[in-house]
Amino acid sequence: MKYTDLNRAILLLKNKKEVDEFLSDLCTPSELKAINERWSVAQTLFTNDLSYREIANKHKTSTTTVTRVARFLSSEPNEGYKRILKRINK
Repeated sequence: MKYTDLNRAILLLKNKKEVDEFLSDLCTPSELKAINERWSVAQTLFTNDLSYREIANKHKTSTTTVTRVARFLSSEPNEGYKRILKRINK
């Protein structure tokens, strides 16, 4: 699924303040919490050798969330998580 208009809008953001404001307007607090949770799980999966249960406990999330993030992190056509995690960890 492509989100062309949303992608274009995101690419126009110039700094952290603009990103914060845009995401706060675009997402509900619950959606932002879920996005942050998935991102934290992705970072932990990428940099630690913990079990899914340990990661779920660490981030106070479900093992289902950890499994979903892990699936996208390890899946070839989806390189979004990996690309950014590799850049951050350089």
